[in-house]
Amino acid sequence: MGPRRTPDDVAAALGRLLDGTVQDLRPLSGGASRLTSSFDLRVDGAAPVRRLILQLDRGDGLAQGGRADAEAALLRAAHDAGVPVPSVVAVGDGLDDGLGAGWLVVERLEGETIPRKILRDPEWSSARQALTQQCARALAAIHTIDPTSIEGLPGRDPFRDPLPLLDALGEARPALELGVRWLEANRLPAARRVTVHGDFRTGNLLVGPDGLRAVLDWELAHAGEAAEDIGWLCAPAWRFGGPGPVGGFGALDDLLEGYAAAGGAVIDPVRVRWWQVYATVKWAVICALQASAHLSGATRSVELATIGRRICESEWDLCTLLGLAPDGATEVADDGTGVAEGTLPPEVRAPFGRPTATELVEAVREYLEGDVMEGSDRGARFKGRVARNALLTVERELRLGPTMAEAHAARLAALGFDDDRQLAGALRSGTFDGAWGEVGPALAAAARDQLLVANPAYLDGAST
Repeated sequence: MGPRRTPDDVAAALGRLLDGTVQDLRPLSGGASRLTSSFDLRVDGAAPVRRLILQLDRGDGLAQGGRADAEAALLRAAHDAGVPVPSVVAVGDGLDDGLGAGWLVVERLEGETIPRKILRDPEWSSARQALTQQCARALAAIHTIDPTSIEGLPGRDPFRDPLPLLDALGEARPALELGVRWLEANRLPAARRVTVHGDFRTGNLLVGPDGLRAVLDWELAHAGEAAEDIGWLCAPAWRFGGPGPVGGFGALDDLLEGYAAAGGAVIDPVRVRWWQVYATVKWAVICALQASAHLSGATRSVELATIGRRICESEWDLCTLLGLAPDGATEVADDGTGVAEGTLPPEVRAPFGRPTATELVEAVREYLEGDVMEGSDRGARFKGRVARNALLTVERELRLGPTMAEAHAARLAALGFDDDRQLAGALRSGTFDGAWGEVGPALAAAARDQLLVANPAYLDGAST
């Protein structure tokens, strides 16, 4: 990882590259491998300024490397295919241009991306009604792009083999082991290979009052099968408490019919379900990878730290998708009755995993000492919300953790195991193949307990 570049460094480098003056450079979000910022560009004092977006590789090991040129080519191809996308302004590899990592600049379009607003606010009601068919047409157009025409486009999903990634992180996640076994046992025949967006979901769709205005964030694009994009859009993680299985706003039958009517292939819902399970495992692995960037020190961030606790959301979704969560599994009191106050011993982590309560508190402290004490920007409100949620997680773990840890140990003992790593190994070896119902309730209970600490609202179909 190269030297850390300040916002002033980035603005100066961008100004040189774009032959203008960069103003109001503001961070917007951080994806799986990119940091996204908005800025205004003034050229020779001329008005109006150009409103632009910068996507910059993290440079922390999550980036896939050498992707900026491929992503620019893909955006241009998507535009030609009729997909609504922002126009490419400039692209570079970061080697000799002062940015230090691959980068892409595109035009900034007006619209909304925040899922909870799009799915709940009355002003977006017309957009919600239009989105399913608009997404169907956009996906059908994306899948017409010949993947061999995009130089540098990966030939497969980089997360296709999740277990080695979890092993490298030192993560023992029995529910994910079971998910991988299910995927292997139910693998479907290969389908025609197309260009896959890889992250087509609510949150990456720019929406206006009339519906879809642009498909954003193409950093995970690769060659694959069409049902992968559809399964990803329909994954529980991207419903954000909305009622529809398609991104929280639509029905699957409507999406598949619209996709076929727009020229896409006829896709069996069975294939979509397989890819929904795959998407759920994949998102859990991405959460673990993003948390590892903080835990390793590569990119210290309270946002990345807290995302590690979102793995349990995917584990709960996985148990639900596979029918392993027993009825009434969410009916557990969250009042802390009978739980002693005090600090959880550092060795007692199961079933919550990393980052631990201590590591979360440390991340919040670093955020307060850095971003807040040294001056805040418009993104501070979002980071403040993340920090608040981290502290709430710590409070709930310290209050509920000891009792939950004892219950988790008892569940493991009833299955004949001392810890999660032993159970994960048994699942990977096939010990429970054909008998997943024996272990399913324990996995669902562990995911439920983690959610009661990390994000209780998720159990009610909402999300913080």
